[in-house]
Amino acid sequence: MCVDAVIVFIAYTAAFSVRGVTVMPDFGQTAIMFAVISVLTVAMLFLFGVYRRIWSRTSGHDITVIVNAIFAVGVILSIYTVVQVPRPLPLGIVLIGSILSFVGLVTIRYRSRVVSGLAWRWQAIWNRQFPEQPTRVLIIGAGEAGQTLALRLKHRFSGNHHKVIGFIDDDPDKLNMYVEGCRVLGTRKDLIAIAEAHDVELIVVAVHKISGADFREILALCEETSAMIKVIPDVLALMKNTRSPELLRDVLAEDLIGRTTITQHEGIDLTTISNRIILITGAAGSIGSELSRQVLNYAPRKLVLLDNNESGLHDLWIELKARFPEAALIPVLADITRLRSMKNLFAEYQPQIVFHAAAYKHVPMLEDYPSEGMRTNILGTRIVAELAREFDAERFVLISTDKAVNPSSVMGASKRVCELLLHTLDCEDKGRTLYTSVRFGNVLGSRGSVVPTFNRQIESGGPVTVTDPEMTRYFMSIPEAANLIIHAAAITEGDDVFILKMGEVVRIVELAERMIRLRGLRPYKDIDIRFTGMRDGEKMHEELFNGYEAMVETAHSHIMKHNTWPQNFDCSTFQEKVDRLAETEFASVEQPLETLLSIIDPQAVAVSTPA
Repeated sequence: MCVDAVIVFIAYTAAFSVRGVTVMPDFGQTAIMFAVISVLTVAMLFLFGVYRRIWSRTSGHDITVIVNAIFAVGVILSIYTVVQVPRPLPLGIVLIGSILSFVGLVTIRYRSRVVSGLAWRWQAIWNRQFPEQPTRVLIIGAGEAGQTLALRLKHRFSGNHHKVIGFIDDDPDKLNMYVEGCRVLGTRKDLIAIAEAHDVELIVVAVHKISGADFREILALCEETSAMIKVIPDVLALMKNTRSPELLRDVLAEDLIGRTTITQHEGIDLTTISNRIILITGAAGSIGSELSRQVLNYAPRKLVLLDNNESGLHDLWIELKARFPEAALIPVLADITRLRSMKNLFAEYQPQIVFHAAAYKHVPMLEDYPSEGMRTNILGTRIVAELAREFDAERFVLISTDKAVNPSSVMGASKRVCELLLHTLDCEDKGRTLYTSVRFGNVLGSRGSVVPTFNRQIESGGPVTVTDPEMTRYFMSIPEAANLIIHAAAITEGDDVFILKMGEVVRIVELAERMIRLRGLRPYKDIDIRFTGMRDGEKMHEELFNGYEAMVETAHSHIMKHNTWPQNFDCSTFQEKVDRLAETEFASVEQPLETLLSIIDPQAVAVSTPA
């Protein structure tokens, strides 16, 4: 405040020296008035909130509060000067003094920027030392996210080493308009020409809730330029995150897939899973651990976490106890294929809802060790599902896979057997326990997912290995899959199979190529892509349902279901076949895939073998 008072006094003294010396030779009397004006100005600055701002972290827009304060002082002085006879001050001194005061007050608050600007110019003129050229940035999206990004890049990020040259936006009403002082230069179709004309070094996508097709189209255009590509995270996520998130991040595989976040569906009653004793098998796995996190949001009475992975189970328990200290968490280290252990668990905890995520999932591994896959996936599921009925569980949800459709691998066939096992149990005792399966495709970031494998291969210099240039897959994020599983559990009526809508199919080789390009590298030149050929049990293209399955919509827009089963399927015959297989302890099966397919109705499943 003292500094501001001095600045105002000097400003009016300077104005007086320009004009007032011929009008008011008595400077002593005038100095007293200037002191009063200085105090009045400081008071107005205080009232307008000038002293409640951290000016080193304030954008140029807040200069308006200084303008308002100086204008108020000018109005007061003008009125006083006009009504007072004789006039104590000429209006010219009021005007010039106000202007000089404003310049001084703004300069002292932005002095670091003024000094740095003068410093580099001094170095450039006398020492020929020019500052490092800022990165030239083009922002895609002139909405709220783009505006926030431009503001931060220009004033608050990375030492101001970024220069926003403009925006790209498909809204024709925004063309040639200005956002944060930067012009909207064109639309998506102009991106390449604009990037070349302005020597753009960094392109940032600042558009939220963009579809996968639109994002990939924009990405394809960006890839034709020499600029790096970044994405701005969700602004609301930045605000809610308790850690310090990065302002810009690399493009992730989730962006390429283009799947939007799916939250709780308002039209589905999820109280059916609240205040229940819930058992999650395979809790330490990718899906099981995320299910555990999300289920705790619905206040279960108890949550039993079962896994045979001691380290993973311990880590999950520690994490969940820290995040949900009031929750009743029970870690259980056990094997789902051991009947006595499972029976003791059900007898002690009486779970009302069972999410069965425990399984062996890696297709090539189970081709080499089929007996272990059949024992865990089939016997383990049978034990847990039958105990759910014996102890009157309300719901049993099997986490299945798209590989169960027309299976060509031991893993897929074992999961199809599990789906039919639940159908058989429902046929035997309708209504006591609602049995359902949830079927979906590949999950990004899960164990064995292709994305982390590609990342490791790129970081090590390649090659990136892809089985076949035409291979395609569906993809879904882990949180999205867990969310939809919980919703499916809430809406099941028993004896049904839910299919999660997986969106667009993605070519694996295109995913690999884009992941390489986004590291600033060139596919097949900087990082080679090697085609290894399809492995045993793999399919070229995955399917989500069999041809005879009649799909119907559900209350959730992202979930379909069917409860149509093979017409010639006989539950008792199927149970006998599974019994005979279990008697062999799965160890002496010479042709495991063929054996499993013989258990499944041959008219309902057509074997699809790799070419």
